[in-house]
Amino acid sequence: MTESKQRQVWDRLAPTYDKQIAFFERIWFGGGREWIGARATGAVLEVAIGTGRNLSYYPAGVQITGVEISPAMLDLARRRAAELGVAAKLIEGDAEELGFADNTFDTVVCALSLCSIPDSAKAVREMARVLKPGGKLLLLDHIGSTWPPIYAVQWLLERLTIPHAGEHFTRRQLALVEAAGLRVTERARLKAGTIERICAVKPS
Repeated sequence: MTESKQRQVWDRLAPTYDKQIAFFERIWFGGGREWIGARATGAVLEVAIGTGRNLSYYPAGVQITGVEISPAMLDLARRRAAELGVAAKLIEGDAEELGFADNTFDTVVCALSLCSIPDSAKAVREMARVLKPGGKLLLLDHIGSTWPPIYAVQWLLERLTIPHAGEHFTRRQLALVEAAGLRVTERARLKAGTIERICAVKPS
């Protein structure tokens, strides 16, 4: 899926996204945003920040920058930041070409988004590039299940979701993180292996 098509998809989904994702968070992703907030420190970059659903979970004292490809999603994130009183720098940008210098951020976050970024490997390399040495990458996403029957259903589902929304269900991110030169310090797979949380550190 091209960048322009991806932008169109998320602009179209923006008005109903919060209502839809809230349902899945209750039954599938529960605790994931709290997990991110408990580990984020310093200068934080959230890649594909969407409507800003993580903003209320970040601890006081962090400096938040958010990048989002969809202007419509970004407008909702700005509204949420204002309502929460959170000072966040929210800008339009592409996860595959982050417009920041090397070694800029203490923490980089990507939540429930690598599943739909066209070149997820390139996006992970970009996240690693902008991390400071010793900085943390925090990933939360749905991935290919470790249980074959569920994986088969995910594969079938992708026959519809990939062409229509660029949404992948069988991707697995761990190898991408390791290939980018990061050291995994924490990893959890939940819900029959369909949800993964990764904390990885950039070597000093």
